[in-house]
Amino acid sequence: RRREVVERTGLSDTTIYAKLTLNPKRPADYDPTFPRPVRLGARAVGWLEHEIDGWLKSRIEQRRGTVDAVENAVKK
Repeated sequence: RRREVVERTGLSDTTIYAKLTLNPKRPADYDPTFPRPVRLGARAVGWLEHEIDGWLKSRIEQRRGTVDAVENAVKK
């Protein structure tokens, strides 16, 4: 559920929903790689845990790649 996604990712409710919808006024907030919610009922959604885990892992790998690139540039 949303509360668990907030706890796992450290993102606010607003940021989670901003990542899901392209807003012309704030296009940088949109993240097409962020997992889509699954409708659980008329007024309830949830996320698949493995998709959230995968998204977090990709963010960590992206950061590591950036850090490695900076370290390699400094060594040269």
